[in-house]
Amino acid sequence: MKGLFIKSMQHKEKIVIFYMDSSGEVTQRYVRVLKMNDSHILVYCYYRKKVRTLKLDNILSCGSIRKGIA
Repeated sequence: MKGLFIKSMQHKEKIVIFYMDSSGEVTQRYVRVLKMNDSHILVYCYYRKKVRTLKLDNILSCGSIRKGIA
C-alpha cells in the first residue's frame, strides 16, 4: 500500500482508496497523495474537492486507476 502512495506522490497520479471515516462509514475516494508519514497521509480528495488528512489505519484498500477511468 505504501508503495502505491509513494508512486502517487512522485508521479502526481490519482489513485482510488476505500476509507472508513470516524463514524464507520466506508467511502470510495479518488485521491492524489501529497505527503505521507507513519500514521497519516495528506491527500487531495477529488470526492470532497479539498486537501484532507487521512489516517493510514482507516484505509481499507487502495489501487491504481487505469487511464480513462474517473
